[in-house]
Amino acid sequence: PPRHALWGWAAPMAFLSRLYRAGSRSPSRAPREERGSRPILSVFELERLLYTGKTACNHADEVWPGLYLGDQDIASNRRELLQLRITHVLNASHCRWRGGADFYEGTGIRYLGIEAHDSPSFDMSPYFYPAADFIHQALNEGRILVHCAVGVSRSATLVLAYLMIRHHMPLVEAIKTVKDHRGIIPNRGFLRQLVALDNALRLKRSS
Repeated sequence: PPRHALWGWAAPMAFLSRLYRAGSRSPSRAPREERGSRPILSVFELERLLYTGKTACNHADEVWPGLYLGDQDIASNRRELLQLRITHVLNASHCRWRGGADFYEGTGIRYLGIEAHDSPSFDMSPYFYPAADFIHQALNEGRILVHCAVGVSRSATLVLAYLMIRHHMPLVEAIKTVKDHRGIIPNRGFLRQLVALDNALRLKRSS
């Protein structure tokens, strides 16, 4: 069995307004461009793209309507989460000895934990579809925080996969969508796995 696992529980949250920068734009569901027309970039080219544009981030940023990408600090502040009316939490840095579902007991927040390591050798791909399904369900019911320790690699990778799987975005478009609101930098291993997902989804759409 894999050394990483999914950890689910039932238990709402909300996001503190001070995390929003003045003048920040609300995320939009509108398509940015015709999809499927852009070539797949290499990992090196994707890294260059990730280092351009917005690189700063708050403890949490709304990167898609109702979808917040953030760090452990915001995930550990129940009062501020409840202010944001968050109903679901996906933790990509779950640890069975610290925090987890028990932390949200009595709040109504539904929790899913993934024991992922921010290492290029860690295979995140088995969790792309379960995470996308959980995010999709959360957005049908309320709001979700997807987080890890810093909110730029593990959790960002799962958010990108969600946009690719559920909203049929090519990887480049998904990266640009998130980077409009938060700086992210998935490690090279995660980028390779996202490129593989991009290829698989393109083949599926063309078949």
